[in-house]
Amino acid sequence: MKRTALTLLTAGAFATIAFDVFGQALSPLFGHAKLAPVGLAGATIKSVFGTNPSGAAYLLHSLTGLLFYVVGYFAIARPVQIAILPKLHWSITAIVYGVALWAFALYGMAHLVAGMKPFLGFTGITWVALWGHIVYALVAAAILESRGVVMELPKRTQLALG
Repeated sequence: MKRTALTLLTAGAFATIAFDVFGQALSPLFGHAKLAPVGLAGATIKSVFGTNPSGAAYLLHSLTGLLFYVVGYFAIARPVQIAILPKLHWSITAIVYGVALWAFALYGMAHLVAGMKPFLGFTGITWVALWGHIVYALVAAAILESRGVVMELPKRTQLALG
């Protein structure tokens, strides 16, 4: 349990760093849009609570990357994939999960919660965000897989899903 928790935090940390480096440094360095995940987090907080206290948006972005997204892969995406398509390589699951994170962030949070255009109007930032979320998911999954931290559904659930 302790090893799993440490691995999840490690995977979340490295994946968040990869996401931020890709979206805020490499992408603009190569002439593409720059991601502003803290700005989106701030807009979400303000929309939900009516205010965005200093530091809250950065904290939300950090916690989302360190914990919530990586736990989603560990506890939902990978176990469901193993139950339904056990021979599918984990990297495919990670890519699909990255796309799902992108849809959640840019449609669910940005549009439905913060009131922005769906997928931020399909501008340059939209596509950088797509690749950034895929990079995040691949880095997190690679760390979890390399450490053997994989959660499987109970056999009875596998039969019901498959």
